[in-house]
Amino acid sequence: MSVTTPKKKTVPGDVTVRRATADDRQTVERLWLLFRHDLSEFGGQLPSPDGTFRSERLDAAFTDSGDWAPYLFTVGEHPVGFAFVRALTGPKRVLNSFFVVRGLRRTGIGLHAVREVIARHPGPWEIAFQDENAAAARFWRRVADEIAPDAWTEERRPVVGRPDLPPDVWISV
Repeated sequence: MSVTTPKKKTVPGDVTVRRATADDRQTVERLWLLFRHDLSEFGGQLPSPDGTFRSERLDAAFTDSGDWAPYLFTVGEHPVGFAFVRALTGPKRVLNSFFVVRGLRRTGIGLHAVREVIARHPGPWEIAFQDENAAAARFWRRVADEIAPDAWTEERRPVVGRPDLPPDVWISV
């Protein structure tokens, strides 16, 4: 009889959040495909004929270094998520994209990672999500409560160029 040993539970302190470099791009591109696949449930996007999804934000995060900052999250040698911050030179930073692999969701790693990313760029922030993505809606409202209790707002804004989609929800902290 074989015995399965329980896997060590990953805790937020096990994750490393660091600025992604050009050497990380291929890894982040693979995580990007998982991210876009997850989001396709809410916007109905299909992959391109080559199996990829649109990647303008990914491209901008790695080429517009003055106004964007890509981050990679790892646990040991394993890539487990990423974040793209834009508008670094503007009045409000925007958390443009944020992803944690499904196997580590609801472990506290996402909250830990977003806190670290936000701490690296002080000032006002905006974060968008879709109401239809119930897990993301709960997560981002919890983040807002944790980092700016009683000091955040929420509004709905149309998705630029996509009148067929419901408005995005924007949290400002």
